[in-house]
Amino acid sequence: MGRHSKLQRQVLSLYRSFLRAGKGKPGFLPQIRAEFRQNAQIPRTEVLLVEYLLRRGQRQLEQLQNTHTKQMGAFVKTREEGDR
Repeated sequence: MGRHSKLQRQVLSLYRSFLRAGKGKPGFLPQIRAEFRQNAQIPRTEVLLVEYLLRRGQRQLEQLQNTHTKQMGAFVKTREEGDR
């Protein structure tokens, strides 16, 4: 693969920042890696979605870098009655 686009470089930079910020906090690194792997499946043509997730990730990174952050919450989609 050749050069990365500006958006790809921003995502990779965000990923590295997350890894550095989560290094000293137990249990954060596996969750960070899993989230990025899951979102890696998004097609490159979904630029708006990638930009939205990038902005959301930047806000989450600020929270993670806060010295008072001790744990990370996650939203999990549950099955509803009609989905069964």
